Amino acid sequence: MAKKSRRKKGDNVALEMTPMIDVVFQLLIFFIVTLKQEDIMANLEAFRPAPDSSATVEEKEEPLQILIGKEGLAFNGALVNEEQLAKKLENIVKRNKDAMILIKSSGDAPHMYLVSALDICSRVGITKISVFSL
Repeated sequence: MAKKSRRKKGDNVALEMTPMIDVVFQLLIFFIVTLKQEDIMANLEAFRPAPDSSATVEEKEEPLQILIGKEGLAFNGALVNEEQLAKKLENIVKRNKDAMILIKSSGDAPHMYLVSALDICSRVGITKISVFSL
């Protein structure tokens, strides 16, 4: 005959918190990693103030783009080598010291192209650089 164990009324039941905390952190990491920024921006409703009619409008230049792919470097849509890119960027810096460069690199592009584009930008004196991956 099986013996039944009975709990005494004075016994405290311990609730283990460590496994629950582990699961919460795993879920938190999962949702942070899988959340896309596009989902946040699509559902974000921000009310912007009306523009000030007395303010002067400053025209800003479009940022220049360096595209990096398997084939190499492309500056504003045209394929260039490193020397051509350096010359074009030097000419731009002579005209506008605050030029902004967007570097877009594809996932299959060799890393050396990105490094060389960043080196060229640094060498010619461009400080406003944004790097994106495609």
